[in-house]
Amino acid sequence: FCTPCLQECLKPKKPVCAVCRSTLSSGSRALDLEKQIETTETACNGCNKKMFLSKMRSHAASCSKYQNYIMEGVKAVTKEPLHSTRNFPNRFTFPCPYCSEKNFDQEGLVEHCKALHSMDAKQVVCPICASMPWGDPNYRSANFMEHLQRRHRFSYDTFVDYDADEDDMMAQVLIRSLRDK
Repeated sequence: FCTPCLQECLKPKKPVCAVCRSTLSSGSRALDLEKQIETTETACNGCNKKMFLSKMRSHAASCSKYQNYIMEGVKAVTKEPLHSTRNFPNRFTFPCPYCSEKNFDQEGLVEHCKALHSMDAKQVVCPICASMPWGDPNYRSANFMEHLQRRHRFSYDTFVDYDADEDDMMAQVLIRSLRDK
């Protein structure tokens, strides 16, 4: 979990896990889970080298065969890019939904709205979300400032491949999870 999400889980009087909803205790470590990660051995899907789970993340970052394995999966679910540029919304600059000032990058829009519109209660459409393939250009956020703070702390471009088909990606993950044990 990222720190902000974990902090949200710990806020209620009886904190719960965001995945399984079991009770959490602030400051207590999952020692049984840590021990299991330290003692469970597995093999890299790229080079087949055996190692403990606790070492897998650092190994995967430097294993070129593992990187190739990942790229095979990505290629299997990536659609051919469309040749018409009219089908692509502008995901780099946005207008302010309050005052219509234009050409903000995502971070600039957040800063502009914090500085000039933090007290504006008008329901507006998030131009960042509306530019996404799944975005609804008619959805008005009840609290746009909170939405900006929670949803747009990072750029989607860092984490999203817009040419990948989500259904094909999920099918590929299921097939690979069964094949890879």
